[in-house]
This record gives sequence, structure tokens and C-alpha cells, in this order.
Amino acid sequence: MFLTKDNKIKWKWMAWGAVITAALVLVGICWLDKPLYLFLRNFDCLLFRHVFEKLFCAEMWIIVSAVVLLVFYIKKAAIEKPRIRGDKNKFSLLVFCKDGWNKVRNSYAIFVLTSVVAASALGWFLKVFIGRARPVFYEALGMTGFFPPSFEWAFNSMPSGHTVASFAGLVMLGLLAPRIKWFTWSLAILVGVSRVCAGAHWPSDVILGAFIGMAVADLTKAALKHHGADIAK
Repeated sequence: MFLTKDNKIKWKWMAWGAVITAALVLVGICWLDKPLYLFLRNFDCLLFRHVFEKLFCAEMWIIVSAVVLLVFYIKKAAIEKPRIRGDKNKFSLLVFCKDGWNKVRNSYAIFVLTSVVAASALGWFLKVFIGRARPVFYEALGMTGFFPPSFEWAFNSMPSGHTVASFAGLVMLGLLAPRIKWFTWSLAILVGVSRVCAGAHWPSDVILGAFIGMAVADLTKAALKHHGADIAK
């Protein structure tokens, strides 16, 4: 969304996206979160509360991406011999790392892993320093509010971590494989909505998480493609 075909960031579009996201989050917090939350809760199901919650968490994204990356590296290493410079009897760690990076830098796994890790780190930082109470307090006690900073799960509602990680991973997959973009992006939206249906987050938590994941995916692809071009030169 914020990336050109030659992998350059549309900074004006991203700035407008940030402004619109901030406005939607503010409107949600002040007026729309409660009615939308109560409406979407009617669509809760086992698929959202158990399957989606386990499959699309940041940890699962990172583990799967890392395993795929490792398999890809082993496969490449078995086909291509490392380029050793200087004394052939001395295979330095620097050469090993650089050779390994050259093998995997264009793989989908490295793009997805980098995007998810970066987005999840930013999401965790915001969770702690925003300190928003989760909807469970509203359902049980009628209580809402912000209690920053907090490392407690109960006060780490904004942004939605599942949404951040899923948008970072699925938007990245859509950028790398445009033919399936309609599916990956639709799935990312469904994951975000499922977090409200399951009672884990407010709608505005999901909106902010979606923007963070999407923006980080674009920034990651632009950065890695630029770095790859520099190496190629």
C-alpha cells in the first residue's frame, strides 16, 4: 500500500495513513469501541478463540519463518560451495556469515521473519507504554482505561499483537507474491477481526495493529531490497 513497484516508500501516503489511523483509533476509544466490540462478540467461535489464536501469534510466525529459513539455507548450502577468500585453510566467521547471508537474503522467509520481528518488537513497546486495559475488564466490571506503563497481559491491549504479526507477515507475503495478495491480505483482516470476536481486543487495538504491521512490512521490503541491490553492486 505504501510501496512503489521499484520498492520505494510513498512517504506522503504513509503519513496520511498514520493520520487516518490515529483519527480512527481516537474515534474508537471515545465512541465506537464499545458498541462495535459488543456486536462482534456475537460472532465468537472456537476457530477464532483456539485455532487462530495459536496459529497467528507472533511466536508461531517467528518459529515457522526461522525453520523455513534454516531449511532454505541448508538446501542452498548443499548446492553451492561457500566462497572462501585468502588462505583456504582458514574459513573465517565473517566469510561464513556473509556467505550465509548471500544465500538467504532473497528468500521469502528472511523477508517475513524480519518484518514480523520488527513489527512485534514495536508492538510490544507500544503495549507496555500505552497500558490499555483489555475488554475482559469491561465485560466483568464495566471498567475501561489506560494504566501505563504496564508489563501485565491484562493491561497490554493496544495494539493487538496477533494483528501486528499477521499483517506484518501476510502483507509481506502479498508484496512478494502479488497473485495471492487478495488472499493473504483478506486473511490478515480476518485475523484482526477475530481478536475482537474472541474478546481479546478492542476494535481500535486491531486498527492500530494493522497499520503497524502493514507499514513495517513495506519498510522492511524497501530496506532489504535496497540492501540486496547494494550487495549486488
